[in-house]
Amino acid sequence: MPWEELVSAALVGTDRRPYTGDLLADAAVEVVRQRAGRRPGPPAQGPAAAEESQEKVGLAAADRLAAILAGEHPRLLPEWLELAAAGGRRVPPHRLPELLDKGQRDRSIREHLGVLAGQRGRWLAERNPAWAYLLEEPTGEAWELGGRADRRAHLKELRAADPDEARRLLESTWEQETPDDRAAFLELFDTRLSLADEPFLEAALDDRRREVRQQAANLLAKLPGSALAVRMAERVRQCVTVGRSEIVVIPPLECDRAMERDGVRAKPPAGTGERAWWMQQLIARAPLSIWTHPPEELVAKRISDWETEVRLGWVRAAILQRDPAWARAMFAWDPIADLLVALPPLEQQALAAAFAERHDLDNQLIMVLGGVAPPWQAGLAVAVLNKIVKTATLQPWNLGELSRIAAERIDPALHELAAGVPEVAGVLRFRAKMREELS
Repeated sequence: MPWEELVSAALVGTDRRPYTGDLLADAAVEVVRQRAGRRPGPPAQGPAAAEESQEKVGLAAADRLAAILAGEHPRLLPEWLELAAAGGRRVPPHRLPELLDKGQRDRSIREHLGVLAGQRGRWLAERNPAWAYLLEEPTGEAWELGGRADRRAHLKELRAADPDEARRLLESTWEQETPDDRAAFLELFDTRLSLADEPFLEAALDDRRREVRQQAANLLAKLPGSALAVRMAERVRQCVTVGRSEIVVIPPLECDRAMERDGVRAKPPAGTGERAWWMQQLIARAPLSIWTHPPEELVAKRISDWETEVRLGWVRAAILQRDPAWARAMFAWDPIADLLVALPPLEQQALAAAFAERHDLDNQLIMVLGGVAPPWQAGLAVAVLNKIVKTATLQPWNLGELSRIAAERIDPALHELAAGVPEVAGVLRFRAKMREELS
């Protein structure tokens, strides 16, 4: 079928009515004609896409989407899409070609487009290879009938509601799943993980696919009572001795098959020695409970050799096991943004606010702030806004990214706090209206 017929059918046919001169639909058809090198002409009739079951976003929300796509605060597009998708709405049909093109370039928005594009978006994606990625996003189908994304979404929802039933469901089809799907499904087991999952995960350590084995090992390391955690603890005890003032480390001499089965990768990354790499991985997967001293005390001890490997292992363990006490201690040693994930949202913000107050504006500050989950509340908002005001008098050329991240992450209801920083206040007001329109 000619391309203009496909687009016309998708943009007009879903309303189950003859073409009546809809200017917006005309515009969308014309955009796609131009991309395809077609000359202007009246839209031809063709088979229609399926009926839409979702309501379109309201007029005000649609106008704001148009403004964002036209270049007004373009970095807010993912937030607009997320809010609209959460409400189960779909975008105006004449915006589909531009959004689908953006999704081709930006994977981060594809998940939301799966909901927002509606039936006509999928109909178009079936006929344009450049937009075929949309067919991999969730549609709402069940486990048995859905595609990869649908099945993942179904398992994720079931895992949150009934983790045992989710595990039994995956066990029933495990041998038939592709290696990529097995690894993707295992990622979902981080939700409501328990020792009831251990037999299934222990068996997954023997999977043929390395990513599956690694994912299973990471999950078992989060269970302090698992057999893998016990094995890792014993290995670390053989390598590390904690004295009164010093920690002595003797890394393993080899990475045997049992270690590899438990997720230790034998080949180190470039620039890292083998024994150092093995040591770091052992500490990262050993239960933090094996360290009988408080983390602040251990971090303060001298480590004569292999200090970097031990400390990096503690960092990875704190992140992997989501241990708040260790995350606090290691953040004080080295403020790595990933450590904030182990802390409650308000504590994340308190730590980041204190860091912003005492730290100069540089890439590390931006990375720490980027690790703090939005929406930012008053404490962090004020600390960052004060940093912007202070830096504006000393390094005005260096404010771009800090101002952008503040505008995108501060709770928009707090826009009055940013009155002294107009470039941030304006974006916050824009976001507040955007949220109201999509509520």
